[in-house]
Amino acid sequence: MMDFFFSVLQSVGILVCAPLLAGIIKKIKARLQNRRGPKVLQTYFDIAKLLQKDSVISPTVSWIFKGAPYIYFAGVLAASSLVPLFIFSGRGFGDIFTLLYLLALGRFFLVLASLDAGSAFGGMGGAREMFIAVLVEPAMLLSICTIAFKAHSSSLGALSSSAANNPFSLAYIFAAIAFFIVLIAETGRIPVDNPDTHLELTMIHEGMVLEYSGRRLALIHWAAAIKQMIMILLFVILFLPWNIVGAASVIGLIGKILLVSIGIAFAEISTNKMRLFKVPNFLAVSCLLSLLALVAQ
Repeated sequence: MMDFFFSVLQSVGILVCAPLLAGIIKKIKARLQNRRGPKVLQTYFDIAKLLQKDSVISPTVSWIFKGAPYIYFAGVLAASSLVPLFIFSGRGFGDIFTLLYLLALGRFFLVLASLDAGSAFGGMGGAREMFIAVLVEPAMLLSICTIAFKAHSSSLGALSSSAANNPFSLAYIFAAIAFFIVLIAETGRIPVDNPDTHLELTMIHEGMVLEYSGRRLALIHWAAAIKQMIMILLFVILFLPWNIVGAASVIGLIGKILLVSIGIAFAEISTNKMRLFKVPNFLAVSCLLSLLALVAQ
């Protein structure tokens, strides 16, 4: 019962804080580029504005197009309840495969919806999204297997405890770099994707959701922010488990999240959008580092 209570509590917390984290990353990126950038709370304003608008829907689309944003949002919200945030107080439950399947469920329905709309951009974005997913998911599983083999379990609580109790090692460095590459690809960041562009040659996620508007588009943007926060929390909990500020674990967690946010922003400004046919080579580096981590431990 207490586990359920803490899971609901952390889902609400991630739901509320996810747009703030997205705004912080945009602000850090702007500052690193010597720009003022949008306000930190701008993502909240954008979502609130879209929630007040009606959706424009083509009469030819099916229930998949209408329901996909809700399924995507519900999937990432359910996944957020499984993140072992309270493991330091003995809480936290769930399985890593359940979490990954919940994230994949939302992606699957968004791709179906992009094809259902019948537009050229939607089909192109959906095809590219699945192309990236086929490359990202094995790399993500391999990097997590580095910890799962040590924990002898796929439970998120066991993974978190194993990561926190094991000493710093070369295997963890390889696995952490591999998962950071996956984090960038999975959240649609440069150099794999560019969330700020609507150019035909570069769109992946934005191409997929181009036909949406109003409340449904707000849910998609909100769900994308939640998914980004889940990936960052997984990276912090599983690959940066050591407390950097003594016993203050909450402050340490926030500090590490900000550190990862700076890393994401720095990665974005230090490189350009990669051409699509070079993405497999980029993600192959993640797979190779994960395999090295498995061998090194």
